[in-house]
Amino acid sequence: MSRVHVIAVIQAKPGRRAEVLEAFNANVPAVHAEDGCIEYGAAVDAEAGAIQTKYGEDTFVVVEKWASLDALRAHGASAHMAAYAAKVKDLLANRTIHVLTDA
Repeated sequence: MSRVHVIAVIQAKPGRRAEVLEAFNANVPAVHAEDGCIEYGAAVDAEAGAIQTKYGEDTFVVVEKWASLDALRAHGASAHMAAYAAKVKDLLANRTIHVLTDA
């Protein structure tokens, strides 16, 4: 199987994005240490003018690359991801996860 790409769109409750990002960024080193993690990080809207459609002030996007679907599954089942999810569950308005493979 080819690499796995994940685009996770995380919408915080109004005015809570900074809190969610703080918890997210605190968890990043543990994710980077996981077997099969190629890339994992958060991104927010750039100021690119008319060439973009913004996600908005309360949203960030997590861009991930994994060596395999098994590595992604192990990531989702990890203790540090469960702890992160518990920490931010009351701060989130919506979460959409797209799992893709190389075309």
